Amino acid sequence: MTKIVKIALVTAGLALVSMPAAAYEKGDWLVRVGGGMVDPKSDNGDIVSVDSGSTLIFNGEYFVTPTLGFEVLAALPFSHDIHDPTGVVKLAETKHLPPVFSLNYHFPTDGGFKPYLGAGLNYTLFFDEKTEQTVLPDTTLSLDGSFGLAVQVGADIDLSDTMFLNLAVRWADIDTDASIPEADLAFDVEIDPVVYSLALGWRF
Repeated sequence: MTKIVKIALVTAGLALVSMPAAAYEKGDWLVRVGGGMVDPKSDNGDIVSVDSGSTLIFNGEYFVTPTLGFEVLAALPFSHDIHDPTGVVKLAETKHLPPVFSLNYHFPTDGGFKPYLGAGLNYTLFFDEKTEQTVLPDTTLSLDGSFGLAVQVGADIDLSDTMFLNLAVRWADIDTDASIPEADLAFDVEIDPVVYSLALGWRF
């Protein structure tokens, strides 16, 4: 996914750098729909490892000034397998929804390449947790929800007056308390993922 984002950014940027573009205005709406990949960076030592997951993402952004936009990011559920520290033995699986609320600063520009920075809050809801019964028989897994900070860097690249390509990289502070009651086991899981996304957007 990282290579795809880099290639798309360079190609689209070079092709559209001279394209005339209108600056954003107060009251503008942006809607983006595309693909996203959550790449956990687990700091859990010898406890567990969490694999990456991809799904459809979508967001809407409203401009409160020509350079400041309030964005809400949503997605279809991400699915993750949870392995032992070696990454070989599957222990469990879970799904999560990670809505993010951000305030974005869009750098003033007259060209078709529109970079921005954002910061805000993330809430991650875990659900449909399941342990691998062949490894952990007669057990259940519980993961608490997580509040944390989220930051992003991104760019909108104009394809027309109303359509654009969006590239973004986000980081979210996601920590959850995990427990397997039947084994009297509880531990913290620090997921802290990098989220890559590539989307098409429309301006209204």
